[in-house]
Amino acid sequence: MTTVPATVTTTSTTPAVGPVPADAGRLGQGELRRRVAVVLADRPGTLFTPGEIARGLGRSAGAVGNALAVLTDRGQAELVSVRPRRYRGTATTADALTGGGASGTGTASPVPAPAPSKAVPAPTSGPSAKATPKGGKGAAGPVVRPNGQTYHPRRLADLPDVAALRRLRSASIPAMLYGPPGTGKTSLVEAAFPDLITVAGDGDTAVADFVGEYTQTPSGGYEFVYGPLVTAMTEGQVLLIDDATLISPRVLAVVYPAMDGRRQITVKAHKGETITAAEGFYVVAGHNPGVHGAVLTEALASRFAAQIRVSTDYDLAKTLEIEPRAVRVARNLARRHSSGEIGWAPQLRELIAFQKIAGVLGQEAAVANLLGVAPEEDRDVVAEVVSAVYGRPVTPLALGQQI
Repeated sequence: MTTVPATVTTTSTTPAVGPVPADAGRLGQGELRRRVAVVLADRPGTLFTPGEIARGLGRSAGAVGNALAVLTDRGQAELVSVRPRRYRGTATTADALTGGGASGTGTASPVPAPAPSKAVPAPTSGPSAKATPKGGKGAAGPVVRPNGQTYHPRRLADLPDVAALRRLRSASIPAMLYGPPGTGKTSLVEAAFPDLITVAGDGDTAVADFVGEYTQTPSGGYEFVYGPLVTAMTEGQVLLIDDATLISPRVLAVVYPAMDGRRQITVKAHKGETITAAEGFYVVAGHNPGVHGAVLTEALASRFAAQIRVSTDYDLAKTLEIEPRAVRVARNLARRHSSGEIGWAPQLRELIAFQKIAGVLGQEAAVANLLGVAPEEDRDVVAEVVSAVYGRPVTPLALGQQI
């Protein structure tokens, strides 16, 4: 049996323990979260990465990261930095120490003390400070995505959307986000789950894009390289299937056994190997209704108990200081889109691009480009609205005379 030894002896009332079985079985609801809270409470003021705690507990870093995210949403832990992610306990961490228990083949075991990071004060400004959730319902302020960009949470079921998604993950309830392209579905998932692995779906996506395939080595031989689904399962991470409804139903079927009570898949291409999902493994999907080729089958829809519509928040566009007339154009076209008059309206992605182009090429070019990105079949209506708002005729951005 593989074991993970404790890496440091503490001087607190909770003694360090010996080896902890890495395959100690599936824990009961909330038990891993309780164990993580014990580590934080035992070393107040000390910073830990999810990996450090995971090694001490003999659990996956993805599962521990999810437990830390839930504790943070509840105010029972504090995210101090995002690169790398480091957490420490709060005055209410002890509230998370009650409850938990073991189920299945696993049994509750003592909690070892992992090797801690160096304690440093929490930042009071900058991206890391903005990303620190506070309060029992999670942060309503900006969250820093793994790429360093800022995400502004929105309300979902009386919670910030990132906190709501983390709770769904904790409860193993798969979620599908649907809405027009450019409304921020992927950004939301990236903000909610730093341990994200993505499969970008299209009509050519194959089973190998999920489970892996044999790849030629420099020596001329072949080795099997596992795909995103297997990696997410074994590491207890989140798998985002973006544009899931563009993928063939026969291909998507490879994911379904990992999502139900079996939590296993068989990799037929690699000796019929069986892969079992670690704690923390979670699947979320993105769907763009109305996009050519997107088909939401009953089999796919039934796998996602939570289905969340995502639309553009035009008030957020104003907060981001996007040019007010561009926002007015988008709102007008969105109303016409809702009534079925047109099939397209600018979303937040187009408005952010408008602002960037205006900063580089000037506002006139940005306005012309806004018309140019509209689908051909809707361009007459879009031109009418844009021209009315800006008080002048507008044509798509194009090359002019030779200089």
